[in-house]
Amino acid sequence: MEWPGSDSSPRDEDTWRTPFASSPGLWPRQGHRPGCGSTARTPRPPEIVTDCDTPDSYGRLCFPGGRVKAITFSFDDGRVYDRQLVEMMNRHGLRGTFHLVSGQLDKEGYVKSKEVKALYAKHEVASHTVNHPNLTKCSDEELRHQVVDDCQALEALVGYLIRGLAYPGGEGDERVAKALAGFGIRYARLVGTHDWFAYPKRPYFWVTTCHINKMNEDGKKLMRFAATPALMAIWGHSYEFNDNHSWNIIEEFGKNYGNRPDIWYATNIEVMDYYDAAKRLIVSLDGNTVENPGKMSVWATLRGKTCELKPGQVAAIAN
Repeated sequence: MEWPGSDSSPRDEDTWRTPFASSPGLWPRQGHRPGCGSTARTPRPPEIVTDCDTPDSYGRLCFPGGRVKAITFSFDDGRVYDRQLVEMMNRHGLRGTFHLVSGQLDKEGYVKSKEVKALYAKHEVASHTVNHPNLTKCSDEELRHQVVDDCQALEALVGYLIRGLAYPGGEGDERVAKALAGFGIRYARLVGTHDWFAYPKRPYFWVTTCHINKMNEDGKKLMRFAATPALMAIWGHSYEFNDNHSWNIIEEFGKNYGNRPDIWYATNIEVMDYYDAAKRLIVSLDGNTVENPGKMSVWATLRGKTCELKPGQVAAIAN
């Protein structure tokens, strides 16, 4: 395996499983990496914690603007009810990702190809494959077709790279996940939930906080949740609101938790890109300096003070 931070792709099998404690920049510039011939314990810089599950003694990641709570949605299939859902989300400042089945576009009950770019302009369009098969039962050739051809079809509609996927039927495994990484997919979402607010430690097996039916209940938990950073990820289908006559659920959520200055509203890929940027931060051994070698700002609370680490910035951190 290539060591994280080498010239290997950030989507290589071992790299995307690497925890933050072994991500680029957290090993000292001098000294030996584990397994490089040294038996002495290697000193490490203090850690900027990216997860609400982990206590910190030095620093903790914040979301953009210094916020400590974030909400992201994930909807599958591209049914016509996305139109009403998007209107409601936009009105309440909610954002998310819509996983489309390109082979179903323009068919009865599904959105039209010509409306995709404008309809989802404030959100992310991501893959749900060409025909919605169980990817674990696909041959390697069929797997490539279902994912790559779907991404290319959607990219032609929206004009940007498709880097996310929701597993059809929630079925994924290690073989499929490894293939997705090779296809340029950065994350893949399952259909299970964990009723928690942590960043997905295995992005190719992303388990969300809750289903849409429980989002108002978990929204109350999010606002009371003390540990940070707290990420609430919600999944479902727009047709469920219609079939269950439950549009009031998303309307209530929007009124209570939308358009709040203390919450970051993001798409799934924005969440992943932000955490990836955080993992690239370089902390000096004494913790007095932090460098952001990436291309986006990262916010963190370091030694009790919240600050913005701008792209290319080398920041002095006061004791």
